[in-house]
Amino acid sequence: MEEIWKPTAEDLEQAIHKQLPDLIETGLKALFVGTNPGLYSAAVGHHFARPGNRFWPAMYRGKITERLYSPFEDYKLLKRGGGLTNIVSRASKRADELSKKELYEGAEILTEKVIQFQPQKVVFLGITSYRKAFQENQAQIGLQERKLGEAEVWVLPNPSGLNAHYQIPALGKIFAQMWR
Repeated sequence: MEEIWKPTAEDLEQAIHKQLPDLIETGLKALFVGTNPGLYSAAVGHHFARPGNRFWPAMYRGKITERLYSPFEDYKLLKRGGGLTNIVSRASKRADELSKKELYEGAEILTEKVIQFQPQKVVFLGITSYRKAFQENQAQIGLQERKLGEAEVWVLPNPSGLNAHYQIPALGKIFAQMWR
């Protein structure tokens, strides 16, 4: 297992505009899609790494992972049939720093990835970024009518600790519904 470390303020400052590599391969059960990497995740080089982010606890509660993974074990998700990517690849302090153009272009790039790698499901983690990137203003949490390539499209709540509307038990339940 990779060494776990906490980035310094300088590390976070230097992470602006860094990119996280996708964790993706052909034929996944689900490709999880964040909006873009936060500075903490970009600094440490792992998805959903900031303490307080509830992605990994929700994955465990939803029985997608067999135990609670550390963000430093994100690569192990591939063996469970899950992959990780983002709509926009560059890191930023906050998602609202992204332009509409970046979100639209990111949606096009993501669509190409989905066609290439053919996951069964594409799972957006955050309804606001999904609505903006795909111009689906009426989208709701859950399974969408639209498909990307042949993949089902799901929109789940943003697992950020800043999203007070959904706590870990509720997130776990929604993640489990999607994973069936």
